[in-house]
Amino acid sequence: MTDRWSSHAQAYRESDAHRSGADLELLVEWAEGRTALDVASGGGHVARRLRESGLEVVTVDPAPGMQADVLSSADHLPFADGSFDVVVSRIAPHHFPDISAALIEMTRVSRDLVLVVDNLYRGEAVEEAERLRDPTHVRTYGEEEWRELYQRAGVAVEAVELLESEIDVEAWLARAGCEGDEAERVRALLADRIHEGRLAMTRIAIRGRKR
Repeated sequence: MTDRWSSHAQAYRESDAHRSGADLELLVEWAEGRTALDVASGGGHVARRLRESGLEVVTVDPAPGMQADVLSSADHLPFADGSFDVVVSRIAPHHFPDISAALIEMTRVSRDLVLVVDNLYRGEAVEEAERLRDPTHVRTYGEEEWRELYQRAGVAVEAVELLESEIDVEAWLARAGCEGDEAERVRALLADRIHEGRLAMTRIAIRGRKR
């Protein structure tokens, strides 16, 4: 997985769908404290915005090409308990092989807040399309599933927001290196969500505080 991500790292750094958006600004608005950990930091967009807002940020990612401060998976974070005021992960948890273990780890290293933004579960056709586009996709989760995951991790959910957006389909496919017959199948699976080359997306943002 890390080699695949490294080979596409620059595309994620340059991605319009990742470097801006209402969900990114919401994370900045929700963040509190002085220190933050950005888990599965990818192109570094969350870290950049949190630093601009005055936080000290450490980035962690399993792919060497993403050039994070620390090389690590989300479910084995190499930090002591309560190392950061806020721990955040944006548009990455659907790649985590064990989402429950990852959220428990994020909670362990947080002193206070656990913030997540990810794509919302939108049905099995979308899941199939996501896996065809990018084999590292595991699955997305619905709001109730996220609430249960937070509860199991010992985090009280304070706020949930659903954010609608549209992204360029061809850029989305190219970012993951999806082309040919697989790309055609993805377009067919998502036909009802594509209009004039734009794919309708729903992201869920969750703000939780350790109990």
